[in-house]
Amino acid sequence: MKKYKIIIDTNVILTALRSTKGASFKLLSIIDENIFEFSLSVPLFIEYESVTKRNPEKLGLSISDIDDILDYLAKISDKREIYFLWRPFLKDPKDDLVLEVAVESESDFIISYNKKDFRNINKFGLKVLTPLEFLKLIQVIK
Repeated sequence: MKKYKIIIDTNVILTALRSTKGASFKLLSIIDENIFEFSLSVPLFIEYESVTKRNPEKLGLSISDIDDILDYLAKISDKREIYFLWRPFLKDPKDDLVLEVAVESESDFIISYNKKDFRNINKFGLKVLTPLEFLKLIQVIK
């Protein structure tokens, strides 16, 4: 089976931290099993941190718990430096952070719940899948 390269949108990280049920949590729970490669940049990591720490009480997690989870994601990720900015390409500048890492890392997929926010990225050879669609593709769930 092909080992896909992916970028995970912030909304998927946030959803996984809100609930231990569902595809987002499952995706993060297998992130270190060498089934796929997850890339991350410093700007995207900062976005993860900003969004997840905005209302930690809604996640039922402490700041320390969030730090531990984010530190682990940073540790296991394929760290990428962005040398060429594609901004502005998408409507939301935060989505451009995701696109830039995806292009630089030559990823196959962006994993996001907001597929409509990533229109026209096929010109970069990228596709957007929800966590459930990706888990089905890699045959983790049926």
